Amino acid sequence: MDPPPWFDGFDLHTIDIGPEKDRQRVNLRVGGNPQGPALVLLHGFPQTHAMWQRVARLLKAHHRIVMPDLRGYGDSPAPADAPDHAQASKRAMAADVVAALDGLGIGRFYLCGHDRGGRVAHRLALDFPARVRKLCVIDIAPTLDMYAHTDMAFARAYDHWFHLIQPAPLPETMIGGAALPYLHAKLGGWGSSGLGHIEPEALAEYERCFCRAANIHSACEDYRASAGIDLEHDRLGRERGEQIACDTLVLWGARGVVQRLFDPLALWQAQCAAQVSGEALPAGHFIPEELPEATAAALLGFMRD
Repeated sequence: MDPPPWFDGFDLHTIDIGPEKDRQRVNLRVGGNPQGPALVLLHGFPQTHAMWQRVARLLKAHHRIVMPDLRGYGDSPAPADAPDHAQASKRAMAADVVAALDGLGIGRFYLCGHDRGGRVAHRLALDFPARVRKLCVIDIAPTLDMYAHTDMAFARAYDHWFHLIQPAPLPETMIGGAALPYLHAKLGGWGSSGLGHIEPEALAEYERCFCRAANIHSACEDYRASAGIDLEHDRLGRERGEQIACDTLVLWGARGVVQRLFDPLALWQAQCAAQVSGEALPAGHFIPEELPEATAAALLGFMRD
């Protein structure tokens, strides 16, 4: 039996947020059950909201699902650069998501983020605790802990964390000279085996969006922020004793770097004031695309009050 059409039952929207002199456009896809509780799904690097298509299809009967492109990714443009990369901070990205949800009339919501989207979701849960009913992060440990525990094995496995943060325009120039091979290498790495887990429509979207010079620069700025201003925000929050207030689910890939080099469940338990549960799934890094049924089942079981 053929699968339903691509993103069947989901519509593309653009929402303008922020003051008129500093207007920001958010591209997002919305659909599912309009009477169901809202579920926000945030993508990671080097992808767009398209990574959620299979999971969204499995959950659309139960939730009103919102899938934004983070600023600088997909078709959500990035604002002008700030000297400290604050425009690419997870705090700024989280504020975008909340403003877009305000535009949709959504108050409280369930939240799930994969990869960079998980880092945005982490910051959103800290900055807007009253908005998040429950949180799920997929295949990440807290950014501050990952940098603090950097060793040779981690530097080799996540070389892009250290390459993309170098001053512009060198990383942009290097990636731009072979953007498509670079993209494919990342999409097929970190415990995945090639590109077989990616739907053709999704791959075409990643290729269309990532290979643009502006998006390559935005991705580098995202990582520069993570190695700078995001760490400042995280350190200050820990000094103040800030913790995630809602129940949290942690999923990670049994073949991935996070499984091999960190103890993600223990690290997230240390950052949460509420219940934390989780498990390793038999996948590499790109769990929602490698195991959409298992991902959807985990979210469906968890995202309820």
